[in-house]
Amino acid sequence: MAIINRIADFHGEMTDWRQTLHAHPELGYEEVWTSDFIAEKLASFGIEVHRGLAKTGVVGVLKGRTDTGRKIALRADMDALPMPEANEFDHKSTSAGRMHACGHDGHMAMLLGAARYLSETRQFDGTVYFFFQPAEEGGAGAKMMMDEGLFAKFDADSVWGMHNWPGLEEGHIAVSRGACMASADHFHIAIRGCGSHAAMPHQAVDPVLASAAIIQSLQSIVARQTNPVDSAVVSITMVNGGSAFNVIPDEVELGGTARAILPETRKLTEENIRKIVNSLAVAHGCEAEIDWRAGYPPTVNHRLEANRAAEIASDIVGAEKVHMDMPPSMAAEDFAFMLEERKGAYIWLGAGPAQEGRMLHNTGYDFNDSILPVGTSYWVKLVESELAG
Repeated sequence: MAIINRIADFHGEMTDWRQTLHAHPELGYEEVWTSDFIAEKLASFGIEVHRGLAKTGVVGVLKGRTDTGRKIALRADMDALPMPEANEFDHKSTSAGRMHACGHDGHMAMLLGAARYLSETRQFDGTVYFFFQPAEEGGAGAKMMMDEGLFAKFDADSVWGMHNWPGLEEGHIAVSRGACMASADHFHIAIRGCGSHAAMPHQAVDPVLASAAIIQSLQSIVARQTNPVDSAVVSITMVNGGSAFNVIPDEVELGGTARAILPETRKLTEENIRKIVNSLAVAHGCEAEIDWRAGYPPTVNHRLEANRAAEIASDIVGAEKVHMDMPPSMAAEDFAFMLEERKGAYIWLGAGPAQEGRMLHNTGYDFNDSILPVGTSYWVKLVESELAG
């Protein structure tokens, strides 16, 4: 494994940064302490710092040996999740009900490590932008930064992302030449009928029965209305209705998520959900109201950039540890918005077995600090390759 020696030298400092960040988790658009920490580190490396995009976003700007006009952007996410932490180590969360359970603390530490090394050496020609983005976990921080002028102010030719990946062997890297993660849309459905005494159901228009039929029928979208070679998910995750065992309620509320890899499948899934909900509500004498909340698009790598990412990864970990075109994850990532605007690629960095305590979004999760030099070396080699003189 070709870890850069200088990066290996400050592995301990990166670990300290990562664990400090882990102990101070902040939710999307509230990353005040986090952005202060990042800005201070970047400034200490001699990097130009810009703040204020999407409330708490931080952008570092570093010029190379010469100004060739070429520009590359590297991105890390900053936010934590609204969940408790079960760990008892010294760097556990100091904020009740908040936890870095997705590895964003490690992503920040690796990008800070790359910023430090590149500032020390400047073995590249052009400009590097370090994007530290808030609110990836459902808040679309990437889109807000873009809407507020991210690429107008920092006009990168390409943009690159990385995520630690439990379940992929430690030190291995996965690269997809195309979609690597799904779209994620959310919906809220209100089914309205007419309540009555539970002993007199003939006097009611029962939204519970209508909701049961809708929940079951929505599963036919994936099973019978989606091409079997496509990937799609429709999950009802919330059901709320009723207040007493002997009362048929007036209304039942449903909530859930729809996910797809292909844009056309995403569109078809929404159309079919609306069709099923409305037709079954009417069939049961009820009314339906659907609040559709479009979320993240699929995360789709650009093919040439994915190939270049794989080449760099092979230089770091060896070609035998680089996995091309693994099946996409049905999780979602707002880095997708950036890849819609700029060329680039998003990789998965293996973190080891996805066993208990190492799974993403698990109360016992902790980022694997041993992979910090791997991800940091990848960032550095990517910059030095893309911005070679």
